[in-house]
Amino acid sequence: MHTHSPLSEILSLIQEHTGPVTEFRRTEQGNRSDLTAIADCATGPFFVKAMRNRPGGRRDSLVREREINDHLGHISPPLLWDVEAEDWLILGFEVVDGRAADFAPDSPDLPLAVDALALIGRLPLPEIARNWTETRWDRFASDNWEAELFRGDSLLYTDINPDNMMVQGRRMRVLDWAWPTKGAGFIDPALLVVQLIASGHSPAGAEKWAAQLAAWHRADPRAIDAFAAANLRMSVAFSERKPDEGWLKSLVIACRLWTDHRGVTPSADGARR
Repeated sequence: MHTHSPLSEILSLIQEHTGPVTEFRRTEQGNRSDLTAIADCATGPFFVKAMRNRPGGRRDSLVREREINDHLGHISPPLLWDVEAEDWLILGFEVVDGRAADFAPDSPDLPLAVDALALIGRLPLPEIARNWTETRWDRFASDNWEAELFRGDSLLYTDINPDNMMVQGRRMRVLDWAWPTKGAGFIDPALLVVQLIASGHSPAGAEKWAAQLAAWHRADPRAIDAFAAANLRMSVAFSERKPDEGWLKSLVIACRLWTDHRGVTPSADGARR
């Protein structure tokens, strides 16, 4: 049984990399982790993500984030050190001195967001990701044929939202690579479309931004339609599971506006169980 607090355990584990920590500022960013904070120290600061070292999806996501970081170039803050101990898995990243992106229709951040997704779209799929097949939308597709439309050999980010895309000067850094996958290249642009609609864009206006990305042009429109329908079903399922989360309700509205725009009318029972 541990007699120390989780914070004291983590501080003792990271001191090899940080030296004495003068301040440990908890953050909301990376809220799927057990702890996220800025560690101020002589060799830092560092953005610290820590997860209990127990088997399962959340721990696995931190492992995946550690494995993909070397393959992301300058689009993501570099991982500077990591610690894997009996009870904790801890990652230490470069701190991004910036602000969350603004996805509003008149925002000057929109070209930066498109440029960031274009950079991600040009990243080669690393060998480590060959078996990271994207399957999260499969059970929300109408059938196997539609699910196959989501397959591909592109490295996908999939966690597009303003809080994860930080503006730093005249460039954008993409944070929190908790679950990168391999799939159809249009999926990241499609997720941008939903986020833009949720931020006040018309569906047609949102698609104009996505249309600047090569993967959007290469995609079969039927694949985009199938994904829009599956994403709506997924959003509805998540919102029903967490009815008090207002942001999930906003995504449902955005997804529905988008499927209406594309002339897609997914039935509520179209998803496979």
